[in-house]
Amino acid sequence: MKVFLANPRGFCAGVNMAIECLEECIKAFGPDIFVYHEIVHNRYVVEKFSGQGVKFVNKISEVPSGSILLYSAHGVSPEIREQARGRDLRTVDATCPLVTKVHLEAIKYAKANYNILLIGHEGHDEVIGTMGEAPESITLIETPADVDQLTFTEEDKLAYLTQTTLSVEEASQVIDRLKERYPHVESPAKEDICYATTNRQHAVKQLIEQSDLLLVLGSQNSSNSKRLMEIGSHAGRAAYLIDGKNELQPKWFDGVETVVMTAGASAPEVVVEECLKHLVDVYGATIEEITTREEHVTFPLPKELKQLQAFN
Repeated sequence: MKVFLANPRGFCAGVNMAIECLEECIKAFGPDIFVYHEIVHNRYVVEKFSGQGVKFVNKISEVPSGSILLYSAHGVSPEIREQARGRDLRTVDATCPLVTKVHLEAIKYAKANYNILLIGHEGHDEVIGTMGEAPESITLIETPADVDQLTFTEEDKLAYLTQTTLSVEEASQVIDRLKERYPHVESPAKEDICYATTNRQHAVKQLIEQSDLLLVLGSQNSSNSKRLMEIGSHAGRAAYLIDGKNELQPKWFDGVETVVMTAGASAPEVVVEECLKHLVDVYGATIEEITTREEHVTFPLPKELKQLQAFN
C-alpha cells in the first residue's frame, strides 16, 4: 500500500494561536479556566485540555463571576461579550483573525444599511457569532436554491460574506447564483474563505485522482474537515472522516493500493502520525509526503492575554 500524505494539512495559524493562548493561560493561572464552546472543533484537543482541568461551557451563566474565560477560535457575538462583562469575567479573545475580519465586514455593511447575505452552515459556532454582529441585517444562505428563495430586489443594497471554512467549490456555486440573480451584489475586497481551508482542499484535489481511498483526520463537528471528506466522495472515492487510528476499519483497505491522508485545520499532527504508524505496521505501507503549497502564516497571541499576565 502507498500512502500519499498531503501537505499542507492539520493546524492552521488560527488554531495554533488559539491553542497556544489556552496553554499560556494554564501556565500563568493554572487549569481553573473556562472556554466558551470548544477552543477548536477537535475531540483530541478538547479531551486533552479537559483532562488538565479546563472547563468548556455553552452558556456564560455556567462561568463563576470573576473567572478567566477564553473565547474560542470561532468567535462570539456582541451579546456573549456583554454577558461576560455582566459577570465581571476576565476574558481573552482567541478568535481567529480571519473570523474577526468577517465580523468587521458585517459591522461595516450593516452600518451602511446593506442587507448582508451570509453563506454558511446554520448552527455552526462561527456563523452564530457573525450573525450576532448584525442580526437584523443578515440573512443566512447555504445553497443556490436558497438564493432563489430570496425576495430582495435590484433596489436593495446587498453584500455577501462567507463562513471561513466552506468548500471553495460549493461557495462559488452560491456566489455565482447570487451574482446572476443580483448583479449589483457587493463582496469583500478579499474573499472570506481562509487560506488554510483553501490550501487543504487544493492538496486533496491534486492527489485524489491517483488514489483509491481518502482518510481525513478530524472531528465530525469540524466544518473544514467535512469539506475535505466531501472532495473524496464527489470524486467517487471512498472517504472517511476519523478522529484517530482506533476508528480505522480493516474492510476499508480491501483491495486498496493507494491512500491519500490529510488532516483538517483543527486536527493535531499526533493523530496523523498514529494513523500512519498503524498503516505501516499492519499493511506495510510506504509513505510519500507531497507538498502542493507552502504556508508561512502566523498570528500573534491576543493582547488581553499579555495584559492579564502582567497583572497576575
